Amino acid sequence: MGGRRPTREDLARFASDDPDAIDDVLPASGERLRLLIVGINPGLWTAAVNAPFARPGNRFWPSLHRSGLTDHLVDASTGLSDEDESQLLSRGIGLTNIVGRATARADELTREELRAGCAHLIRRVAKLRPRAVAVAGITAFRIAFGRPRARLGVQDTGDVPGWPSNSQLWVVPQPSGLNAHENVDSLALRWREVWDASGD
Repeated sequence: MGGRRPTREDLARFASDDPDAIDDVLPASGERLRLLIVGINPGLWTAAVNAPFARPGNRFWPSLHRSGLTDHLVDASTGLSDEDESQLLSRGIGLTNIVGRATARADELTREELRAGCAHLIRRVAKLRPRAVAVAGITAFRIAFGRPRARLGVQDTGDVPGWPSNSQLWVVPQPSGLNAHENVDSLALRWREVWDASGD
């Protein structure tokens, strides 16, 4: 978008079947990855500016900053700056999604897409070997991982085929402003819990 916020007309162009709507934020091969944050899939705003959790009003970046995981408040509404990305990677934080296709709402994804995305995520985690993986969204997690009774927090991965034993698996709440059960402070506490558990 050239550093500007997308218009409604712009957003409509990003509802497509492209399986890789945005770039991941991942370290170079061989560099450490302490925490891999996994969104469900990119929203249209996120796809338009090629930055995770970019829609204004999403509480992801404010809660990450409130938790102390970033030293400045990231404004991703027009994209991530080089400084933003460097800050994340220098701390060992990466970002990706279960499904790469952009939609207006996560409930537009099929169960098959979520399950296939989960299988792909497990293969990536086995290669990347992060200390912890945090999936942001309990409803999609339950479908993707085939765990209809899963609760927020750390998960038992003993029955997740292919999951590396040295990578914790967490589920944190969806940070969208539509989630009335959470606020910036409560989300920040969740991020801090994951971060502290993934430390040395």
